[in-house]
Amino acid sequence: MGLFDDDDEAPPPPSGPSLFGDEPVAEASKAAAYRVLARKYRPTTFDDLIGQDALVRTLRNAFAMNRIAHAFMLTGVRGVGKTTSARILARALNCTGPDGTGGATPDPCGVCDNCIAILADRHPDVVEMDAASNTGIDDVREIIEATRFRPLSARTKIFIIDEVHMLSKAAFNALLKTLEEPPPHIKFVLATTEIRKVPITVLSRCQRFDLRRVAVDVLAAHFTRIAGLENIPIAPGAIAHIARAADGSVRDGLSLLDQAIARGAEDGAEISAGMVADMLGLADRGFVFDLMDAVVAGDAAQALQFADDAYERGADPGVLLADLLGLAHLLMRMKTVPSLATSSTLPEVERTRGVALAQMLSVPLLGRFWQMLLKGLQEVETAPDKRAGAEMILIRLCYVADMPPPGELLKKLTENPGAAMGGGPAPGGGGGGARAVAGGGMVMEAAPRALSFQDVVGLAAQKRDVMLYAHLRQSAHLVRFAPPVIELRMEPTAPRDTVQKLAAMLEAETGKRWTIALSNLPGAPTIDEAEGVATAKAKDDALAHPLVQAILSAFPGARVETQALPEPEAEIPADWAALVPPDELYDELLEGEE
Repeated sequence: MGLFDDDDEAPPPPSGPSLFGDEPVAEASKAAAYRVLARKYRPTTFDDLIGQDALVRTLRNAFAMNRIAHAFMLTGVRGVGKTTSARILARALNCTGPDGTGGATPDPCGVCDNCIAILADRHPDVVEMDAASNTGIDDVREIIEATRFRPLSARTKIFIIDEVHMLSKAAFNALLKTLEEPPPHIKFVLATTEIRKVPITVLSRCQRFDLRRVAVDVLAAHFTRIAGLENIPIAPGAIAHIARAADGSVRDGLSLLDQAIARGAEDGAEISAGMVADMLGLADRGFVFDLMDAVVAGDAAQALQFADDAYERGADPGVLLADLLGLAHLLMRMKTVPSLATSSTLPEVERTRGVALAQMLSVPLLGRFWQMLLKGLQEVETAPDKRAGAEMILIRLCYVADMPPPGELLKKLTENPGAAMGGGPAPGGGGGGARAVAGGGMVMEAAPRALSFQDVVGLAAQKRDVMLYAHLRQSAHLVRFAPPVIELRMEPTAPRDTVQKLAAMLEAETGKRWTIALSNLPGAPTIDEAEGVATAKAKDDALAHPLVQAILSAFPGARVETQALPEPEAEIPADWAALVPPDELYDELLEGEE
């Protein structure tokens, strides 16, 4: 990695003493000479670029074959090297070599006049324009006018337009013709973080390169090398924290490394992982695993204690939940990609404890954790007290951890039919929930629970069978529920194949044959009817309340109406919202557990 000694020239030394003495001037010069790591270690050649192998390989081949496009579009998130790549390309096109006789090359020498001037950002033929602050058509017209003149000293005149998506529609239209057929001595390099906002007519005239986020392990190696060049002692765990927080951006990561160096410069000791975690407001990775253990064990008291400890150390409640969300994603990946267990890209704690948790937890449980944490993060951001909001999410997770989905309940029903009648636990079983085992791990072991017809309806919702779920709620009158036998009276409007679909779903889920019998007996009200009766009773109770009566007397003509509460923001696609089972389903499950 080359140093940018010519990028930011230091001011000349003072010719004499200042009005306030020489020492302050010397200190000011020393402070002004400091450059942040992101500028000091900015790549100067294609070999210095990290994580952009496709871009480098394509451009090298283009130079070798003399097939260099007239316009390039570089896109990617902030800090991955778009502007840096544009400047390297400008030097590569204009390098004349140490002896001044060289031609265009993918490996600019860095010592010729053109290379030095471009490195110092003062070459008259390399024009950089920030489209974020120069968005109008007049700014583009200046560029178009400048393309008519040949370069002053370089071989090729380069126009670098950063954040090009910020240009106005009129500016884009004015640029189209010149961008399509520029003079032979002109090259355009456009850069953007919002490629979707660039008109397709502009994209079709450019050779597009998508710069990738840099992988965590590549960033960690890069930051370790820079820390070594700066003679900064820093722990590998601290580097790992910074690399993950950088989110694929080299510049963001170097800014964080700068901050960590300044934070740890007080005593000159090694910058530890804990110090960086505190700086970033992160929870220690092992601490996050401990919290997840408490949550999946259903130990709400222990989970809240961990949350209190994290809060006292300065961790943000929202970041704590985000860490749990990231861990849930990691565990799901480990279940679907077993090779991650031996991957060198993961830290040791994630490989060891992560594998154990992934083997223990089921995919449906991790899916529920993900949905609840994702919604919980939104709730925490809008809660008056973020700490209280995060604690409520943790408590909910603890109580949901040992609650099996309807499909699992039905499977247990076929293994222990007595559970449907509210029977006790199976022989050798305990009180249910999660149990601690040797070694500190947790094993999920759900006890048999009392089941109901609502569990069957909930299974239809879980399976996303819209029609079956709707007809079971609206048209099915339960006569007898004695699994694996269900006796129903169906409304005449229900499709004839509803019973067959129900039996097929239950057999596919439990592996057992179910009998769905049709009856002429009246049976119980449908689920929708029962909910309507409850609503009507609630309205009658409200009307009978003295306060309501007083209000109606004071305001003649006023009336009480039933109004549905606004729907909460859906965790699933809007067109599936009708599939969400009623809250009474889980309330009954919890009552059965008690």
